[in-house]
Amino acid sequence: MPRFTEFDFGVSWVMGFFHQDGTHYGDTAAEIVANHLTGWSDESALAVRRDARTLGNLPSQTLEVLWNAGAEYLPSFGTRLGSGAEWTRTVVDLCDARLSTEPDLRPLTGADTEDGTACLDAVVAEIEEARFLAAEVRAALVDCARRGTPDLAFRVLLRAMRHVRKASPSPDRYGRLEAVGSALQYGEFVVDNVRFLVEEP
Repeated sequence: MPRFTEFDFGVSWVMGFFHQDGTHYGDTAAEIVANHLTGWSDESALAVRRDARTLGNLPSQTLEVLWNAGAEYLPSFGTRLGSGAEWTRTVVDLCDARLSTEPDLRPLTGADTEDGTACLDAVVAEIEEARFLAAEVRAALVDCARRGTPDLAFRVLLRAMRHVRKASPSPDRYGRLEAVGSALQYGEFVVDNVRFLVEEP
């Protein structure tokens, strides 16, 4: 059974809200997330909440590194977002508020519950090979893979790759990324979002 969407989802999808034109969707980071969640399916909100709860296993500083790596124009932590733990909790609360309006909410099932445990070694290997990322970002992603889920860490890795100009995977490496995405039962356009970075042969 494939995932419920062909595109990115969960916390890595939320990271994508914070781009150059992101403020068109709200005056604060919380408003931007809430406004996006309002227009999307229950499954989308469930996937975000599941990821954000998973991130709760990580230290606040690690969360800040992950959010900053995956988002292009995220407001600063501290006075605007609070700590990494506070912001991640805010995302959970926004999902709870969105889902509380649904009396017959169905839980995620099938492929949508995939955590990628069987792909842990492959995901960690791809993170460690991503030398174009800062060492603290790689360390945070590995921590996410080991103490969160490999699935979430891999999606944040893909999101982070899009924001680093030096990211230029070889065709062989892109093939490995596709293989991991296939094992995680991603939709067509999750890994495909970094295809434009692939080095010309």
